[in-house]
Amino acid sequence: MREMSFKEMRLNKNMTQEKLAELSGFSKDYISMLERGERNPSDKAKAIFAEIFNVPIVQIFLAIQRTKSTTNKNQE
Repeated sequence: MREMSFKEMRLNKNMTQEKLAELSGFSKDYISMLERGERNPSDKAKAIFAEIFNVPIVQIFLAIQRTKSTTNKNQE
């Protein structure tokens, strides 16, 4: 399975930013910032997202890293 960005993980679950915000307890703006690579979630946030997406925490870490990597490449 190829690594997905944070946004791809959300879309893979057919979830809107609003729904993920509702389930996680974080704001839609925070979710948006994560998807743009502008924020780095805490370990607690990673655990919450891992539970929602039903994946190991390491998958969330890798998704955030992929998001940041993709964002940096697009800015070059």
